[in-house]
Amino acid sequence: MKLAIGCDHRGIELKKNIMVLLTELGHDVIDFGAFKEDAIDYPDIANPLARGVARGEFKYGILVCATGIGMSIAANKVKGIRAALCCNAASAELTRRHNDANILCLAAINNTNENLTAVNTFLVTPFEGGRHLRRVEKIAEIEKTA
Repeated sequence: MKLAIGCDHRGIELKKNIMVLLTELGHDVIDFGAFKEDAIDYPDIANPLARGVARGEFKYGILVCATGIGMSIAANKVKGIRAALCCNAASAELTRRHNDANILCLAAINNTNENLTAVNTFLVTPFEGGRHLRRVEKIAEIEKTA
């Protein structure tokens, strides 16, 4: 699977750990940065990554900052993106099943192993469709008028 990953300066260590996991799982991963610990603004990473996901260049994206909040806000400004901040595997599973999320946002301040489990869960969980598809379509309608 072709995936995009990015972080700000606070997420570099977690991003490195996630990239090891993704590589071990056989995924093709494109790194949008950050590449060093100098301060960087999270929208500068979230925007191009989210646009790539929205264009279909990547199946999913993963974004990391200290809390995951800024990345999720920035990514969700891109039409067609459903970025979800997940703190554990349960929330990662539900956002795939119910929201068809296409970007996983993570908090570097959370436990690394929990974050890695959330990544794996996000990637293997299918969208359920059904009543959830109707809700995702309503979100897409909101984007048309925003």
